[in-house]
Amino acid sequence: EGLKFTTGIDELPKYIKQLKKEGADIIVLLSHNGFPQDVELLKKVDGIDICLSAHTHNRLYAPIEVNGARIVQCGCQGVFVGNFTIVFEENKIKNYDYELIKVDNSVPKNTEMDKLVQKALKPYQEISTTALGHTKEILHRYNTTNSTMDNLLLKAIAHITKTDIAFSNGWRYGAPIAVGKITENDLYNIAPMNPPVSTVELTGIEIKEMLEENLERTFCSNPLKQMGGYAKRVLGLQINMRIENPKGHRIQEIYYKGSHLNLDKTYKVSFVTMQGVSKKYGKNRKKHNQKAVEAMKTYLKENPEFSPDTIKSFRLV
Repeated sequence: EGLKFTTGIDELPKYIKQLKKEGADIIVLLSHNGFPQDVELLKKVDGIDICLSAHTHNRLYAPIEVNGARIVQCGCQGVFVGNFTIVFEENKIKNYDYELIKVDNSVPKNTEMDKLVQKALKPYQEISTTALGHTKEILHRYNTTNSTMDNLLLKAIAHITKTDIAFSNGWRYGAPIAVGKITENDLYNIAPMNPPVSTVELTGIEIKEMLEENLERTFCSNPLKQMGGYAKRVLGLQINMRIENPKGHRIQEIYYKGSHLNLDKTYKVSFVTMQGVSKKYGKNRKKHNQKAVEAMKTYLKENPEFSPDTIKSFRLV
């Protein structure tokens, strides 16, 4: 209560003017809006010199110049460090250089920092090393519409709830899990908040409306109306769609078990979090006695050799 969220377009000019009045030579904007949103914002706001952008995890190897501002993003998961070198002349930026540095084994460890890291990780050695299962493919979330990592989560929640259709968030976070063993620590990487697993009854028309709403928030032509995440993750449905179509008209067809989804029929589905299935949709919403991590542990106990499906839920047509 009492909080207000805006794009920042109306507020920024006031603060830029104030900072320059107080003697600032350059203005640096720290933003977690997302890259498309920041580009749109910079088009509309003058006076920003550098924008350190975030949220959408873009790997920008060179700054993008927008309305006199230089904007960069440095990927995600601590894999990259951005190095900005700025040359000033008479308190103005004369020149600059930027490098996106990959953090790999070629970067020497800081001994003192490594000691602190190892001390923090020590209580979690068992869950970080004991294999609960194995994956035949890299599990990741780097695709906008489909994800091998979320495929494991969806299969698990569908398995314990005995449902054919499952939904989860279009999350961006979660470091990739390499081919090989899957540990409990990896499962917390997939779902760190360990949300409860729930079921709800949705009509076919509700499913279609919910997916159209999510696709608009993901691919809206106005960047400032994009939610900044990937498309909702789906198991058990095949959605043929056109990204370029207007709001409410992106979905061409939805298939369920090889036939068109019956818009008048009611389906029991499973999901995690309100972003999986919003409260405004469905009836008979119930929480399962297992949460997401426990569901994945149960699934891997019965299916220790995991291989993501090759059939994609979203398909561009």
